[in-house]
Amino acid sequence: MATLNQTMKARGNKMNISVIKSHGSKNDFIIIDEQKGLIVNDEQRAQLALYLCDRQKAIGADGILYITESGSAQAKMRVFNSDGSEASMCGNGLRCAARYIAERDGVQKFSVETMKAVLAVEKVESLYEDIPTYAVEISPILFDLASLPLQLNQETLFNQIVPEWHDTLRFSALAVPNPHLITQVTEKELISGLQQELAQSLNAPNQWFTDGVNVSFVVPLDQNQIFVRTFERGVGFTSACGTAMSSSSLIQAMLTNGETGIPIDVYNDGGRVKCVIHKKEDQFHHIDLIGNATFTDEYTLEFNDNELIPSVKHVKSTGEEIIYQRMAEASKEFIWGHIPGLRK
Repeated sequence: MATLNQTMKARGNKMNISVIKSHGSKNDFIIIDEQKGLIVNDEQRAQLALYLCDRQKAIGADGILYITESGSAQAKMRVFNSDGSEASMCGNGLRCAARYIAERDGVQKFSVETMKAVLAVEKVESLYEDIPTYAVEISPILFDLASLPLQLNQETLFNQIVPEWHDTLRFSALAVPNPHLITQVTEKELISGLQQELAQSLNAPNQWFTDGVNVSFVVPLDQNQIFVRTFERGVGFTSACGTAMSSSSLIQAMLTNGETGIPIDVYNDGGRVKCVIHKKEDQFHHIDLIGNATFTDEYTLEFNDNELIPSVKHVKSTGEEIIYQRMAEASKEFIWGHIPGLRK
């Protein structure tokens, strides 16, 4: 496989790559299709993520979705966070990648290879007006703490107090396969600085999470409706985290003895999605994450003189964000009616 420099040398030390800025629930990504010529190693992928995701110096995003060839699916998605680390999965990113692959290859229902699983994706009925909407499979679902990993003297953690973390909050942990720590909170706890303090401590060197963890605070709204805010490892607070919303939906159903197969509306700082929990042979098997895949802008990356860091040219805005914002505003009004403190 050629490196970036080898590819550029073959093209006369100059290469232009078209990329797309996208978002799922305002969790934003840059989509780079490596099959169009940008073939690099992991060190270069990380360096490119650090540069392009910088919101002051370049395009700005929570991460980069690298679309590559797959021997077992329509394509493969690799996710590099804005800090250069690689994520094993990203539900919001998978929706954006699914749309890109669907439109590139002229397919609507297919599978995408991720770091630890091959996942089903499908274009579905719009969530709101004519917003492009995709359903993506979130799996596997793993409750054993070794899968996160989480170092506690027990095999699983479900709705339990861990005094070293907090004296009243009850925590649940699972991997999908990203590691998640979830707790149900009050409005007062949500709008305090508690989540940031807890998440930062568990993502700094600590005795429990050697690889860090995504920390979600969940507020129940109406029946089959929840609000989720997540501090993502490698990123910090984002408007939404797809695997966190999926995991939070599952924990909420378990806490309320909810039935599987029923859509759960999940509201977040960036809008809303739907999650549907599925069982197989009486075991939780996977979660459908259903939400937008919005393309906001097109850019050209111009590489010169064998340099990894490109110049960035904005080509055009797509206009899709206008429609998405209408849904986001409607979602905000609904959330504020249930959690007035978020108006501040």
